[in-house]
Amino acid sequence: MGVVTFSAAYGAAGAEVAPAVAERLGLPFHDRAIPAQVAGRLGVSVEEAEANDETVVRGLWRLVASLGTMPDPVGGVLPTSALPDARAYRQQTERILAEICEGAGGVVLGRAGAMVLRDRPDALHVRLDGPRERRLADAVERSGRSPDEVRREMEANDRTREAYVRHFYRCDPSAARHYHLVIDSTAIPLETVVDLVVTAAHARGIGAR
Repeated sequence: MGVVTFSAAYGAAGAEVAPAVAERLGLPFHDRAIPAQVAGRLGVSVEEAEANDETVVRGLWRLVASLGTMPDPVGGVLPTSALPDARAYRQQTERILAEICEGAGGVVLGRAGAMVLRDRPDALHVRLDGPRERRLADAVERSGRSPDEVRREMEANDRTREAYVRHFYRCDPSAARHYHLVIDSTAIPLETVVDLVVTAAHARGIGAR
């Protein structure tokens, strides 16, 4: 069935467009389920997996290191040296993405999918972006929060995601060469963005018509 990966800058409506594309293509949407699977394989909580999702360094690991131990899901405690680090999360995430491709396929938001699956002929890689101020305005309108609050979150989010990709894959996640389709989703109605991605997916033999 194939896979569509989405890389979306903050405010570019990835969380709205990706599941809509999945529904149109008749494919599973993979987002929060991925950290849950990673957590199960590494024997940590979903909260810890989500905290390490698309990050390089989190306060969690500094906290664990200072405590020296952490509860073991099957009883007792785990020594700090046995705890999975960011690389372990990345490796498990890559394995899950490969399994999605080999299985029923799907639509994946984030997780550096375009880099992990760049050599697969049955994948479509999409980047959603837009000018910073328009992304900010759209995010403020959708969330109803103050511009200052959203701006701080946007800056932290974009910086963290870029750091993740640069650290593990040595590339710029905003570079057009990594994607089949790059769309300014702040300038085009989201329904049209969905139509464009679905059309491109069908052209690569992905999803139900």
